Amino acid sequence: MAESKKEFRSKEGRFAYARLERLMHERSRLGILASLVSHPQGVVFNDLKKLVSLTDGNLSRQLQILAGAGLVEVWKGQKGSRPQTLCRLTTEGRERFREYVAELENVVSDAVAAEGERKSDATMRGRREELA
Repeated sequence: MAESKKEFRSKEGRFAYARLERLMHERSRLGILASLVSHPQGVVFNDLKKLVSLTDGNLSRQLQILAGAGLVEVWKGQKGSRPQTLCRLTTEGRERFREYVAELENVVSDAVAAEGERKSDATMRGRREELA
């Protein structure tokens, strides 16, 4: 398996990162999804607002976008006499977010490997210069 993954990643398009979804890549939505993935039972709107440091309007808009894409569920109800909104990831949202994070891990892995190769090349050049 490791060889086939390495072989695949060395082919054309290695740095295309096709599983990075623009929908999730926006900073506010990424924060919302990361918050919700760590709270499987859901998060009350006001608590989520604090977690991601967004205004009511901005959070509402981002939740509409995520709900429209089938990633998030939003329930409006009452707790006592007060309205309350609960937000949570859908099953599809949780799976797509996992795939997205796996692709981000590939980005980090490639960047670290490239940095290591660059440092290694610089070290080798330095050694050759010392020998010359």
